[in-house]
Amino acid sequence: MNIASPVTATQLMDVLLNVSVIRPVFIWGAPGIGKSSLVEKFAKQVGLPCVSLLGSQLAPEDIIGVPQIRDGKSQFCPPAMIARDEPYCLFLDELNACSQEVQKAFYSLIHERRIGDYHLPAGSIVIGAGNRAQDSAIVKPMSSALINRMFHVQLNVSFKDWIGWAYEASLHPTVIEYLETRPDHLWSAPSKSEETFSTPRSWHMLSDALHEFGDAITPELVGILASGALTPAHAVQFKAFYKNRSSKYQLNQIIEGKVGFPADPEDRDVLYFLAQAFRSQIVKELPAHKEQIRESHRQFAHNAKKLIKDLSMISFEIAQMVVAKHEQEDNIPDWLRSSGTCPDLP
Repeated sequence: MNIASPVTATQLMDVLLNVSVIRPVFIWGAPGIGKSSLVEKFAKQVGLPCVSLLGSQLAPEDIIGVPQIRDGKSQFCPPAMIARDEPYCLFLDELNACSQEVQKAFYSLIHERRIGDYHLPAGSIVIGAGNRAQDSAIVKPMSSALINRMFHVQLNVSFKDWIGWAYEASLHPTVIEYLETRPDHLWSAPSKSEETFSTPRSWHMLSDALHEFGDAITPELVGILASGALTPAHAVQFKAFYKNRSSKYQLNQIIEGKVGFPADPEDRDVLYFLAQAFRSQIVKELPAHKEQIRESHRQFAHNAKKLIKDLSMISFEIAQMVVAKHEQEDNIPDWLRSSGTCPDLP
């Protein structure tokens, strides 16, 4: 499903505060980006208990209940988890992973806030969430009748929102430092194969594991933990970053000309990480168009050209990686690439 207006975590909280109190809201988004935790945070902020139902594990009778005979008539009795006396936030997680029969059972609950004769207490809120078909997750087509009963938003990953939360939650310093260097590694699209991929949730998992191991952990163990949670390329670079923290090769010192890139074969993983970080720094510091260059950019550009030449003397392949264009990444400015100082591209 294509959503015209994606939202950040901060914007989502505003939408929930102003819309979900009058109409149900459905949150689309990739796995592991914080949909569930944001709904729980919202419910806490408005002072409501949050009751979560996992759509992929529900049967119709889990919603409408089972029939009982009362005064000679059958009457459906909804489960106690739903049929509450006080207002609450009902969170329908993985709603689009439900079967069609379960989706139909939600129709009146979502639109009219009732199941049979039971009505949700006044002040209750209904919020749904689910992954997208392109995320290689378990999803089923959502009926048009169900779609039309809710407002829809698409949650995107916001590094600015996440890093503020990471400091508040005391995530492992190495995780925070790495992602401040490579914010583009906070999230990557799910792999089409059965392969780990980076999300805010997986970085949180890695942080928890690093906290448990403590300071005595080796780079080898860091690599094992990272490969168990992150996109493989990110895991390799995170291990190199961890290894590099205790070495003399710091990117800021390399850019300032105090030390050079590591040239020893045993430091090739560190060199690769530093080159990736250097590429990211160029993209961050320099404008995309030459007419936007200011005096503050000129010295950095001059240093960057020299460092690309130095890097090509150590590894022409890695230097090419710095200046090459990639379809799904931000690239270094064309005016820097065409200045005649970068390695020839294939």
